[in-house]
Amino acid sequence: MPPAFSDSSTPRRHRRRRSYALLVLPPTLVALAAVPASSGGAHSTPAPRILDHLSSGVMQRYLAAHPEQAQNGAKRLDTGEALANARASSASAVHTPKGLVRFNQDFFGLPQNEESVSGCATNPKIVLSGTNDYRGLLNAKGNFTGWHLSTNGGRSLTNEGLLPTVDIAGNQVPSGGDPVDVVAANCNLYAGSLNYDPVDPFGRRSGLGVYKSSVTRLANCPGGDDPSCWPTRRAVAQVAPPYFLDKEWMDVGNSGRAGRVVWTTYSRFTNDPAAPLGFTGATIFAVRCDGEVRNCTAPINISGPDQDVQFSDVTIGRDGRTYVTWAEIKGELEQTAQTFVFKMRVAQQGSTTFGPTRTIATENNVIPFSGVLHADSFRIATNPKNTVAMVNGRARTFLTWEGCRVRLLDTVCEEPQVKLRYSDDQGKTWSRTRFVSLSGDNYFPTIDTDPATGKIAVAYFTSRYDPVFHNRQDIELATVNPTNGVVTKRQRLTPVSNESESDPLLNSRFIGDYIEVHAQNGKAYVAFNANYTSIPLLGQGSPIPQQDNFLRVAGM
Repeated sequence: MPPAFSDSSTPRRHRRRRSYALLVLPPTLVALAAVPASSGGAHSTPAPRILDHLSSGVMQRYLAAHPEQAQNGAKRLDTGEALANARASSASAVHTPKGLVRFNQDFFGLPQNEESVSGCATNPKIVLSGTNDYRGLLNAKGNFTGWHLSTNGGRSLTNEGLLPTVDIAGNQVPSGGDPVDVVAANCNLYAGSLNYDPVDPFGRRSGLGVYKSSVTRLANCPGGDDPSCWPTRRAVAQVAPPYFLDKEWMDVGNSGRAGRVVWTTYSRFTNDPAAPLGFTGATIFAVRCDGEVRNCTAPINISGPDQDVQFSDVTIGRDGRTYVTWAEIKGELEQTAQTFVFKMRVAQQGSTTFGPTRTIATENNVIPFSGVLHADSFRIATNPKNTVAMVNGRARTFLTWEGCRVRLLDTVCEEPQVKLRYSDDQGKTWSRTRFVSLSGDNYFPTIDTDPATGKIAVAYFTSRYDPVFHNRQDIELATVNPTNGVVTKRQRLTPVSNESESDPLLNSRFIGDYIEVHAQNGKAYVAFNANYTSIPLLGQGSPIPQQDNFLRVAGM
């Protein structure tokens, strides 16, 4: 059956921050979007370059609401007939490679990207994923963060929809992308999203929404952005201009005497139209809530004096400690060659007090903000991710990231490699750097620990199966021995290489800012996007390849 994206949505980003080359919105996508009602009054016009520095969902939705500010601005389309054609269309997937599951029921042919995924350790049938879902451009309320539920282990979808609005200072503010999804050990479902006014994101309050639901409720609710699907939802952090929240992450787990808790981290940017980049700095914050998302702490400053930061990640280890990592960016505000310094702070069991800042590594050859791969033109930047494994009864922290073999002209990245370091003493000392990937271009690494086996899963895009051009991409899964950080198994999860440029709306501009792997019970669940499915765009024309979110489940 078609997804329950309600008819009320038809009249009518992110992961990841700023500092990317401007993603020029195609006229078709600008014209397609309906504009949700703003809270009234004139909107705040951002400095031209601030749009370069924010999550893609924020930028795209702002330009969709203000097409006069987009390159090649277009008049709005009357999409009523097109949407009716899309609903009536019986076109199905022309080609989906064996072993992959198209993890949506989108019959419009609109993109999905920036995937998150999680599963229930005590019931492996439950799998929850999230996306930037561009069906949100048709949503009357402006909701944009997709959720996708399977109750048969990821073999097919049970229900899907968009995260609904949350209350911020008396206004219902839509979900705006940068999805993160976590399934707790008791199978309760959690989702996180940026929430902001897409018409005036910089002139009104923005927030970080955390949502909670149950499998029974989510499987049987109407879908779409029906608020009954996610009855527990709140903005766990919110700010007024000139601040703006971006790039959140989340984990759920047991933390000593505090019991089951929800930790979220995010970046708070200080916008300044007079600054060269449109902002003057950023800070990483964290918030802890109880498992019911009723009681939450005030925001906790994590990054301290660091002036320019991004890409926080949070993990609640099996030891009950909370581990937060992030990247300090040097050179961006100065508009010189960029270097990333990866850092970590740890809170003990049950505590909301974090220990000293520990430096993990300095990467001189990062893929910089506003940089590009040598053979692809989608937006990309080095994005560190962490996990925690128990080795010989002690917690071992791992960090993975990508670094260029060579970086030309400070911006062109050749053959990035996926790297790995670990620490046994909460970040005081770190191992030497190990290399997870082999040849080609390797990027968007994601990492997780299987609590049942202790094995580490690292998944990433690679171009090594396109040895001539380094353009087409595949998903590779590496199984890492936690005792020595050595790859013990390597698998190509995509039997057909993907051409990421084959989307009629996004073209080569954007594939999201991250993908995710979830490891449990000897299996890795990898959520990513590819262009294998051919659908008539909005029910018009011929079936053509377009961007979808996919799921692949593989043994480790």
